[in-house]
Amino acid sequence: MSSARATEPAIVVAGDALVDLTPTTSVHGTSAYEPHPGGSCLNVAVGLGRLQVPVALLARISTDGFGESLRAYLADSAVSASHLAATDDLTTLAAVHLRNGQATYSFHAACAADRGLLPRDLTSLPSGSALHLGSIALVLEPVASTLETLLRQEAGRRVISLDPNIRPGLIPNRESYLRRFEGWVPLVDMLKVSEEDLTWLQPARTEDQVVEDWLAAGVSLVLVTHGAQGARASTATWSATVSAPRVSVVDTVGAGDAFMAGALAHLHAHRLLERETLRALDGAQLTELLQAAALVAADTCTRAGADPPRHFLDQPTAPLG
Repeated sequence: MSSARATEPAIVVAGDALVDLTPTTSVHGTSAYEPHPGGSCLNVAVGLGRLQVPVALLARISTDGFGESLRAYLADSAVSASHLAATDDLTTLAAVHLRNGQATYSFHAACAADRGLLPRDLTSLPSGSALHLGSIALVLEPVASTLETLLRQEAGRRVISLDPNIRPGLIPNRESYLRRFEGWVPLVDMLKVSEEDLTWLQPARTEDQVVEDWLAAGVSLVLVTHGAQGARASTATWSATVSAPRVSVVDTVGAGDAFMAGALAHLHAHRLLERETLRALDGAQLTELLQAAALVAADTCTRAGADPPRHFLDQPTAPLG
């Protein structure tokens, strides 16, 4: 048994756990789909486990064949099953559609396993552990309300990170979602968004304006990813940007989740995953954080599907971009 499995989790990731159906070609040369474990929160948990961070996934997973494959995948990546709930509900399926190398998704999630997480499925979080939330689990009911209750309950008691990972096709009422999101922001310590997320959330405002508002609302650290153009990290007093490592991209599935896992793993490894410590990060520390996270994301892009690396990576000597 690895030390990550034997140790109480330093980070609990709560949210979606599903199967991505990714495009491939059958033996007959026709279009087909290949199943891969997925879901933003599952991907973040797997990324952390592979980077040797003691981590648990808090999710509801089916007893069907897909659910069994998810459990095996989590175990293989050193993710603790201590916070998993079992159900006979079927596993959520997400069909991945690639357009010019970029991934879009259609979800098959009605009455599915991870969507049905209820307060009774929650278990007590370890003292001192950080909590990460995000993605479609904060959109689909009843899991969205369950996790929002957890967020409000744990705010101020532990470091909380949030990646909304917005899927507009799953949000029936934009104004309602925006109101909920505005209520989450003051409760989190670390907020990560993609450039696309930020544009959808605040289309009429600049990135600088939005980041400044989130920091003023109490967020300690804001991360903004810009795909191939790199990423930015900001606190109330410092900001840093890096370019993205040059790699041969197979696809970008799971890149944002890998970035999130890389950021959390770096903070954990350097004993920086504390509320006041995040607020005090300086420019050099922010740059190191971004370089580590961007490298994990870039490495993930060199393989099909969300398949993060299984160890920390050395910084590349080639320029990023």
